[in-house]
Amino acid sequence: MAYVRPWQCRNVQIVAKQYQNYSNATLTEKPYYVTTPIFYVNAEPHVGHLYTIVLTDVLKRFQALKGRKAILCTGTDEHGMKIQRAAAKAKQDVRAFCNTNSQSFDKLAKEANVQYDHFVRTSEPDHRFAVQHFWLMLKERGYIYESKHEGWYSVSDETFYPSSSVHLRLDPATGRKFMASQETGKEVEWVSETNYHFRLSALRDRLLEFYASNPRFMEPASRMQDVVQQVTDGLTDLSVSRPVARLSWGIPVPDDTSQTIYVWLDALVNYLTKANYPFQVPGQEHAAGWPADVHVIGKDIVRFHCIYWPAFLLALDLPLPKQILTHAHWTLAHEKMSKSKGNVVNPFYALERFGSDTMRYYLVHSGGIQDDSDYDNQYIIDRYKQLQGNLGNLVTRVVRGKGWSVRRAVTSGRTDDSPEGKAHVETLERLPSAVEHWLAKLHPGAAIKQVLAVVQQTNQYMQKSSPWDLSARTDEHGVPRGIIHLPTDQHIRKVDSIIYLCAESIRICGILLQPVMPQRMRHLLDLMGVDEGRRMFQDAVLGADREYGTPLVDVGKGREGVVFPPLASDY
Repeated sequence: MAYVRPWQCRNVQIVAKQYQNYSNATLTEKPYYVTTPIFYVNAEPHVGHLYTIVLTDVLKRFQALKGRKAILCTGTDEHGMKIQRAAAKAKQDVRAFCNTNSQSFDKLAKEANVQYDHFVRTSEPDHRFAVQHFWLMLKERGYIYESKHEGWYSVSDETFYPSSSVHLRLDPATGRKFMASQETGKEVEWVSETNYHFRLSALRDRLLEFYASNPRFMEPASRMQDVVQQVTDGLTDLSVSRPVARLSWGIPVPDDTSQTIYVWLDALVNYLTKANYPFQVPGQEHAAGWPADVHVIGKDIVRFHCIYWPAFLLALDLPLPKQILTHAHWTLAHEKMSKSKGNVVNPFYALERFGSDTMRYYLVHSGGIQDDSDYDNQYIIDRYKQLQGNLGNLVTRVVRGKGWSVRRAVTSGRTDDSPEGKAHVETLERLPSAVEHWLAKLHPGAAIKQVLAVVQQTNQYMQKSSPWDLSARTDEHGVPRGIIHLPTDQHIRKVDSIIYLCAESIRICGILLQPVMPQRMRHLLDLMGVDEGRRMFQDAVLGADREYGTPLVDVGKGREGVVFPPLASDY
């Protein structure tokens, strides 16, 4: 969609101190902009939050690996009745409550080694200004009107549900009956109030036109089909404010302080806040990254991101995000995680026990995009041991081998001309594009499985080629004692060609796995002697680097020379 300069609201007075910093440089390429949803601070982080933020970080790091400026935005959603009630229950001032819990999510990102650029808090002044400006623009364009609203409201979901979407439920533990959302199972309460509405119904046709023109807007496609069907069936106007008497903790409607802006409208604008909205410099509207290249979200908030958010943006003729990755959830013992069941996984314990790279690898490798995945500590241990036995063992074999020199093999740059060697060359040549393909489809798990398949194939190739036999020490006459008795210079060339292919496999795979396991792959590339300036995606090509082979770290028998050291415990 072409960029249309947004309507400038007459009612907003721009205060100098609220401007963001801008670059005076001419922008040659829009930065890659990827976001997590902002996380509710009503409770501590869980493993689902960790999964979302790691997926997002992998997408960002891959773009950086390709040399593109990349921006990752995450943060916390601190407004709404859910937060207001949670603070009251904890007997804390609501702002102090938000400050404490927001820090937990910031800590989670840092402990997971997530390279975020912005951490949004919806309680901060710059976000409040952006939301109120956004509101006034919607109002000036005629999309906001005042009306009485009645319906079933879920505080937990922070949304209204029509009567057709709620039913009577029974709590088996207490015998209490209550009305609940059929979609989420969360309790709802009947609300009758006067508030402001957004003309969502007026944007039905434009939404359908957008979906038709952008068939890859959502991943996976099955969820997009569901969204298209929902919009096709018809949309009702959306309540976008609550009376202050009911909800005081939020952003006030700018021209009516008796109303508080709906928490989801407030929250969704966060993606624009750190993209310098509404202060984009003419000619540099995309300098801070908007439109987002990818929003990464859980499947439970699809309606808000894939119907409401595009509708809000269409109403103001603002560019829409390019893609939305909607991932599946984690279960425990094949049951949905729930605080009431006591089966929520604490991500801090997992990170402390297994380390950030191990958890990042496990979540990306085994996490679901289409379908839910089951979480188990034993699965994490099993995945790690597979890494040890495949990639870790391959590195040890090559780097610590006594019968050859990796540096000499790299210097020769000669590939094995056997049928197995030629086949392996073709595999290595295809690998970077295969990884790029799956990441473009927003499937990081599928991408790393391509790399792991090459690691396994390299182990098989090395085992079959048996360079340790070819490099057997010669006798006193210079005749090799190996299985194949070739002249000394010829068998050395053969060994070097095998080791070169194995070393190139390790180097290329190590470069491509950096977005998932940045610390372990840094160590791997140090062991291989790869210069820090030669670790980009463009370097992940057979024969692209002839300077490595002398380790940058100690390769002795201790942990320093091991890519994947033993875990502290195997249970």
